[in-house]
Amino acid sequence: MRTFRRVPLHTAVATALALTGAAPAAATAPRDGGHCGGYETVRVPGAAHQRSACLGDLTTSTLSGTPYTDMADRAGLTAKDTGRPSGVPGVQIDGYFPDTSHFNTAHGWNHDAQFVIRLPEQWNGGLVVTGAPGTRKQYATDTAISDQALAQGYAYAATDKGNSGSDFYCDGSRPGDAVAEWNLRTTQLTRAAKRYGHVPRRTYMTGISNGGYLTRWQLENHPELYDGGVDWEGALWTADGPNLLTSLPTAVARTLGSAGDEDMESVGFAPGSAFLWPYHEKAYWGVTQKIYRAEFDPGYDAGCPGRSARSAAEQILAPCPSDAAYDYASRPASVHRAVARVALTGRIGRPLITLHGDLDALLPKASDSDVYARMVDGSGRGQRHRYYTVEGGTHVDGLYDTYPDRLRPILPCYRSAFRALTAWVERGTRPPADRTIGRPTSGDVVDSCALA
Repeated sequence: MRTFRRVPLHTAVATALALTGAAPAAATAPRDGGHCGGYETVRVPGAAHQRSACLGDLTTSTLSGTPYTDMADRAGLTAKDTGRPSGVPGVQIDGYFPDTSHFNTAHGWNHDAQFVIRLPEQWNGGLVVTGAPGTRKQYATDTAISDQALAQGYAYAATDKGNSGSDFYCDGSRPGDAVAEWNLRTTQLTRAAKRYGHVPRRTYMTGISNGGYLTRWQLENHPELYDGGVDWEGALWTADGPNLLTSLPTAVARTLGSAGDEDMESVGFAPGSAFLWPYHEKAYWGVTQKIYRAEFDPGYDAGCPGRSARSAAEQILAPCPSDAAYDYASRPASVHRAVARVALTGRIGRPLITLHGDLDALLPKASDSDVYARMVDGSGRGQRHRYYTVEGGTHVDGLYDTYPDRLRPILPCYRSAFRALTAWVERGTRPPADRTIGRPTSGDVVDSCALA
């Protein structure tokens, strides 16, 4: 068994200086007793711009309200009482890679392909990489993923995926370009982060929702970059369905009164999640269908006066009858080819753990992770996969605060799954078999979860 040795940050970065020939620069940001040794401005390979800071604490316990994170970017993703570690000094690098789009306004840069890299002073030799969930930016999973990874000694790297916000689909010149860029930017950041400082002994890919999709895609297409991954309710894209464009039209139809509960169940929505549907009707279903339909099928007539497929997001929020009538199966072959460009296959090349809540009312597990698990098995890679259903889990943990008697946060189960993954990869300890993790009726529901 090989145990990671905690490496002082100044030693790790000094190695990078020796390899690149770079010289240490004077600190240009808050410092904490000089613990970074003046090495916090080593260049990130390929970055067009970067800004580095030597900080006394890289976690959100201290960074909240500072330019080093974005509280709005992570709103609603975690339960309010989620425990947060603190006291992890090190270097943070914010920057961006060359790009031509300008959806991300963070730091006033108005530049996409932004990233954040955090290097703890006491590094365990590992790297955790993620991409933003939904249409959020690079700081979205600072509480959910970064804090715990840093506290365990991992370096952390996150990308905005190259485009963000409700107008993300306007990026690129042909259908599917914007989502295809998500995969490219994640690969780009991983390669750059693996060349910053010591080459990591272990690299793990992980993410929530669209970040979970990225995890699946990376382990299928670039297994050489990673040792394993944890997929938290990853979005499923398949050329012939199911995908978001096969389930959401029914949800929109229900909003307009033209679909009933049985119709919802037929496309995967769990009957037990019905109490969450009014919230999702207002916050998710209509706009989510429209922006992804605009990404893959911009030629579809939305049927709303004065509105085109490429109109601003503010003009596409209200549902229209033609949104409910959208039939992905009957759309032209060009639409299916656009989805095929980013589709998943199940052919993972590294160990993967998937978690999905049984009350997910945006990406129903029956038409998402259940299907993906069958795809992995069908590709002959089932021995590399574990799949855990979280009873009472839904798409965002923040809803637990509204329904503590019906829901449970997935985050503590995710943290347990990450520990199980590292034990699987590093010690050969196989995780528990696929199972449903029951919702506890007592105890610390917010911060504890046993996989077995």
